[in-house]
Amino acid sequence: MLTTIKTSARDTRSLGTPWKNWSGSQVAHPSLRAMPSSEAELSLLVQQQARVRVVGAGHSFTPLAATDDCMISLDRLSGLVAHDTVSHQAKLWAGTRLFDCGPLLQSVGQALPNMGDIDRQSLGGVISTATHGTGMGLPCIAAGVTELRLVTADGSVLSTSPQRDADVFHAAAVSLGALGVISQVTLQNVAPFRLRERVDVVPLDTVLGDLQRWKHEHRSFELWAFPYSRQAIVKTLDITDEPPQMQKKGGDAADGLLRLCSELTRMWPSLTAPLQKLVGRFVSPTLRIGDSWRIYPSERHVPFNEMEYHVPADVSAEALDEACHVSVNSRTAGFFPIEFRFVAGDSHWLSPFQGGGRASIAVHQYYKQDYRPLFAAVEPILRRYGGRPHWGKLHTATHRDLLHMYPDFGRFLKLRAELDPTAKFLNPYLQKIFGLVHA
Repeated sequence: MLTTIKTSARDTRSLGTPWKNWSGSQVAHPSLRAMPSSEAELSLLVQQQARVRVVGAGHSFTPLAATDDCMISLDRLSGLVAHDTVSHQAKLWAGTRLFDCGPLLQSVGQALPNMGDIDRQSLGGVISTATHGTGMGLPCIAAGVTELRLVTADGSVLSTSPQRDADVFHAAAVSLGALGVISQVTLQNVAPFRLRERVDVVPLDTVLGDLQRWKHEHRSFELWAFPYSRQAIVKTLDITDEPPQMQKKGGDAADGLLRLCSELTRMWPSLTAPLQKLVGRFVSPTLRIGDSWRIYPSERHVPFNEMEYHVPADVSAEALDEACHVSVNSRTAGFFPIEFRFVAGDSHWLSPFQGGGRASIAVHQYYKQDYRPLFAAVEPILRRYGGRPHWGKLHTATHRDLLHMYPDFGRFLKLRAELDPTAKFLNPYLQKIFGLVHA
């Protein structure tokens, strides 16, 4: 049965029940909230509404899901639909959360090839924004999609694959929810595997000077750079047959320490450098071995806001180094590190990784602090190195900027207009970056 909550935008505000994203930086007052429990209900709902946006877990920092019209949650469209034991392909509902994908797929002898370090998101949201993990040979999760079911503006269901209609498929896979509502996703998976995770604190200059070795020596490589102390927390992941060794992460203690340091630097900015220099004492080397879906994700309970750009891999060390120096020179207080990951290329039109592998550089700021000064200082550096923004992370790229950054941006906009001539799936934010309204 379709569950809806209908109010006027004014009533929603007065009741104090606005929709907010994870960090609280995006707020909306939808006049209708709906949670369909079948694809047929979803199709009817889309057909009846003039404006529609879909919300997943709310982990995007940009206002992608924000709307004062109809907001649809796919939480009831969750779970495994079908699977093929020979090809290791599985069809799942788009509302399935990543933390459910691991055990669901393992039960049928499959596993996602890669995951990010957060597993709260919905599958549809992860795909639509080209969300990724790390590994020079591992693309974003959307690159593993082999087929999509898309509820289009008139309520009809379009099934698309590279064989059926390559243009529609490569546009729809990473589409920001602008072509329709993804209802089901078929993924190319692999057999279940174990990962060996190693975490160490290493001097940042040592890592940067030997980045090529780190990149090729490990299946997955990730670092968190602390600009003021020139130290880095380095995490490597490799496939192993070793028995499980689930060393406790101490998540509560780590979160408490992160929150404390963030509060201290917020109130007393001069403590930023001294506290970052203590990272080597805060973090001890750890080793964990276990099922891939258990090892990939990390607990993230301290809210933050984030900006992430993807730069060409061959200039990534220089870009990260300069971003660290600019962060320090800007004198913007903040304890959170700068995150660095490698991602393989793919062929989806709006994927930041279209055309070849890139390195992702992400800047974070504690949610109680104004992120704009820090992001404004670092963003020009990442843009100058040829960076493309993550669609779910904060950025200031304009319509004109995006036309230059993404080779197929114009093709996408033309196809979007054909599939959705009344702009049913666009909110004010998408209208702006798609050039339909002036900024």
